[in-house]
This record gives sequence, C-alpha cells and structure tokens, in this order.
Amino acid sequence: MTNSAVPRVSRRGFIGGIAGAVVLAGLTGCSLSSKSASTGSTSAFGGPYKSNIELTVFDGLANYQGVQKGWFGHLVTQKFNMSLNIIAPNVAGGGDTLYNTRVAAGNLGDLIVTDRGQKFDQLVQGGLLFDFSPYYKDMTSAKKYDAAVQYLNKGKKGIYGIPTSVTALKPTDPSEGLDPTFGPYMRWDFYKELGYPVLNTLEDVVPLLKEMQQAHPKADNGKPTYAFSLFKDWDGNMMNAGKQPACFYGFDEMGFVLAKADGSAYESIIDSDSHYVRSLKLYCTANQQGLVDPDSPTQNYSTMYAKFQNGQTLFSWWPWLAKAAYNTTANLNAGKGFEILPMKDLDIFSYGAAPYGATQLFAIGSKAAEPERIAAFLDWLYSPDGIDASGAQTAAAAGPEGLTWQLGSDKKPVLTTLGQQALLGGGADVPASWGGGKFADGVSALNATTVLPIDINPATGLEYNYEFWPSYQAADTNPVITDWKSKMGGATSDIGYLQKNNQLLVAPGSGYAAPADSPQISTVRNQAKAIIIQYSWKMSLATSDNQFNSLLKEMQSTVKGLGYDTVLKFDMDNAKAQNAARLAVTKKFG
Repeated sequence: MTNSAVPRVSRRGFIGGIAGAVVLAGLTGCSLSSKSASTGSTSAFGGPYKSNIELTVFDGLANYQGVQKGWFGHLVTQKFNMSLNIIAPNVAGGGDTLYNTRVAAGNLGDLIVTDRGQKFDQLVQGGLLFDFSPYYKDMTSAKKYDAAVQYLNKGKKGIYGIPTSVTALKPTDPSEGLDPTFGPYMRWDFYKELGYPVLNTLEDVVPLLKEMQQAHPKADNGKPTYAFSLFKDWDGNMMNAGKQPACFYGFDEMGFVLAKADGSAYESIIDSDSHYVRSLKLYCTANQQGLVDPDSPTQNYSTMYAKFQNGQTLFSWWPWLAKAAYNTTANLNAGKGFEILPMKDLDIFSYGAAPYGATQLFAIGSKAAEPERIAAFLDWLYSPDGIDASGAQTAAAAGPEGLTWQLGSDKKPVLTTLGQQALLGGGADVPASWGGGKFADGVSALNATTVLPIDINPATGLEYNYEFWPSYQAADTNPVITDWKSKMGGATSDIGYLQKNNQLLVAPGSGYAAPADSPQISTVRNQAKAIIIQYSWKMSLATSDNQFNSLLKEMQSTVKGLGYDTVLKFDMDNAKAQNAARLAVTKKFG
C-alpha cells in the first residue's frame, strides 16, 4: 500500500481506524447478483431500482473484507438498492497475488479501487474496465472535477476511471488539514512526566521511549508496552515501517527510490547511508533494548491498531493511527493522549493538494451487469452527501447529515450528541432507522477519499472536515491539547506548528503516475523486493550491530545479483519525471 493512499484524520481521532475487524474467510461471488427487492431508489440515471444487487468491490485500499454493514451499508441500500461485497488484498495476505489471480481470470470486480499508472493502463489495455463515457455526461458531481478526470483518462478512448482525493485547492497547499500525514507521534502525557526532553534528531527517540517504557511497563489493560509495534500488511517495494521515518525528512517512495519533495535529493533504498537503512537501524537498536513488539512479524494492521487503542504502544509514524485509536474524549479529559513531539531537524513530507487527484482511482469492471447504477453510485460519492458519508472512516469528514451532524440555528454545522460520542467519545450505537449496530462497524469500508476533506462543502460554506467548524473549535479543549499548545509556542494545529517552524516540505500535487514496468523490470522487481522485505525484517529484529551489518551486506549483494540496478535506474528516471510534473502543475495552477 502506498502512503499517499492513507486517509487523512482528525486531531482527536475516530475510534474505528479500520472499518471493523472481522475478516471473512474465502471470497464470495465475483459478479452482480439479483435478489428480491426490498427498496427502490431514484438515480440521476433513471431509478428507482426495483431489484437489489450485490457489487463485488475489489478495493486495494480496504482494510475490511466482506459485505459492508451498518449505517453506510444501510445508506447505500436506501439510495441504490445495492450492497457492497468488498474484496481486500490488504486483508487477504497483502501484495499483488489476489490482484493477479483475478486479473488472470478476466474479472477483477464490478467496482474497482486501484492505482493509476501501471495498473490502470494494464486494466484498460486488457479490457477489464468499462468505458462509462455514456453516463459521464449525467455525473454532475464528478464532472465538477472534470480536469482531473480528463487528465487521468488522457490518451485513452473513453472514460475508464475517476481519481480519488480531487480538490479545488492549489497544488502547493498541504492536503492534510490540521495534522500532517507523517510525524513522530508519542504519548504526550509520558513526555510531560519526563520533563519535555529535547529531541535533536530521529535516534534521540530510542532513549526517550526506553524511559517511557520503564516508567510505564504495562498498559491499563495489564499487558506490556512497547515503543514500536510493526505489521506486514502494507509491505510493497520495501518494508513499510522502514520507509515511514524517511518521511520525517522530506522523502517519499518511488519504487526502490526515496525522492525528496523538492527534488533536491534521491536515494537508493539499499544504500548503507539511505534513510531507509537508517530506519531499519533504528528498529534494530530499539529491539536490542526490548522496545519492539515481539508480535510484529506475525500481526496485521487490525491487531496492531487494537494495541494502540489499549495504550500498549508508545510511538506512531502517523497521527491518523495514534490519535484515531487512542485520543478519545475520555482519554484526553484524563490527561492521556498522543501528540507530535518537537524535533529540531524535522522536514516532514506533505502531500500537496492535487488538482488532478491522488494516485488511486475508482473504475467499473467490464463485466459488471449494471454499470449505469454503479456510475450513479460513483457520482453520489463525489457529491457533498457522499463525501460526508464515505469520508468518515477516519473522521476526515463528519459523516452523514442527520446522524452525526446537523445545521444549527445559525445555519452552520454542529456535531450531534451521537456524532460527538461516535467521532470523539469512543463509540456510539446507531439507531435502527440508520441500520443499527456500532457506529465504528458501519463506516465506509471503501477507505477511499473522493474529495479532500479540507475542501469547502457548498451546502455549509465550511470544510467537510468538522475540525475546522467554529462550533467544534470552540469546544475543543482538554488537558492534553492545552498543555501541548503551551509547549509548542501557542500552535493551534500540528500543520500550523510545522509551517511556523519551517518544518513542513510540501510536494506539489501533480497526479503523476509512473509508467508500467516492462516484463523484465517486473520480474526483477518482484524478486528483489521479496529479498529486500525479508532481510529488512531480519535487520530490524537483529540482536546485534554486527548481525545487522552482515545482513545488510548480504541483502545488497543478493539484490544486485538479481539486477537491482536496472530497476533502480527505471525508478530513478520516474522519480525525476515526477518532480518535473510537480514543477509543471505548480506553474499551471499556482
């Protein structure tokens, strides 16, 4: 999973960082199936829909597999008389195995969430995607972002996809809102206990985290605490956890390359002095001190997330993990919570708002039985109502009007009591009229942002992200945030603090996607990345520096023998082309 895919989040966080933890064994039907009608709905394309259908949704971003349940499922049924059966590679073992299997079978799914660039091109060329040009003229919400749609489909004879995270903002504006995508997030209450020690650079976090662990060896649930709790679900060209700290210094990945946001530096991930190897060394040092969760090699994101919820983990690379899991109203009011810590040499990578959209897209499968209805559903996802509803997985948006928020007497949005409890208070039960169950179990499992939550909702005149609402900001006070602000120079947000201190490096949102690997490149890449991931885990969990260095040399020698340098040159060329695209989009949009 690439990290541009990662959802944006709230300051205090939403407890359902994954849309449910239930994983259904096995895959269900691969095509639309008719059922007895329970409801009808009117569509821009000519509803009502008399028969109920089930879409097979192949979703490269989803962290839940099975039929969408709860309030979002209920909403989709009410509007389109359809249910969503989600197939999630992240849950089914990660990597491209499931993708390749389904592509080889000629049917990836009815609704598809996948990467632009290589995969998109291959799916179009292979005839696995539906050209929904006949319906696009009626997709009034999606057409508001026509420049992004046309750019994505440039050179193709039709409309085959709609990009995610489209926006009306400038490409040099941060896309994240109040919190960055990446950063050193730790338990602020423990940091306070230790007297707010100075952090100069990344390696300073290890002794600090050791002190935290020694002072708090067990979480409230009685289980051991660890600084780092890792997982394998999102490993791709490299070990995902190895890449994250590089983002603290302005780098992001392009294949086997780490490229700085401003185009000033490029690194091969296997170089001994790369930021990637630096991260692996950090984990190795931490592991030797008993700071790495021993479950790391075998656990998945869901298990790791639960540990954050329980206070068993002390460090996070992402606010949308730590804050979403732990910063509930109850914890914050008790003086417990995660916040970004000041570090003197930070230069945090920020994804600029992308007028052409992000690196993922929605598409319709060529074998879908009712593409018109799917096109209507897609269009709704890009409408204000759809943005609010589908963007609520990590509280990037407020959820559906009437359930989690409503217009106040001043015609400005305010969270309802249920909304406050669901989004900030640790969870809430949903009334039967909205599908029932726990709110967290009903969030959109699509895990795909259609429009940036910091864009303006024309229905309210304010951002989709409720944290920007005056009603929320007036009520947003607790001991953790109050203390954090006092020690961070009166900052009102993480992004604001980083910008004020010149520690945020924005990569202009270009919509660039790398070209498809040639068969030769693909073969070598798959062989090399398997070795890199295997050795990266061994290096991270090495019990001595000598073992780490020996494994590093062995990894370097092995992948170079496979032809690593050929793939590196390809990725390096793409990284530089991406920078050129960033310069071009900045020139065009300002």
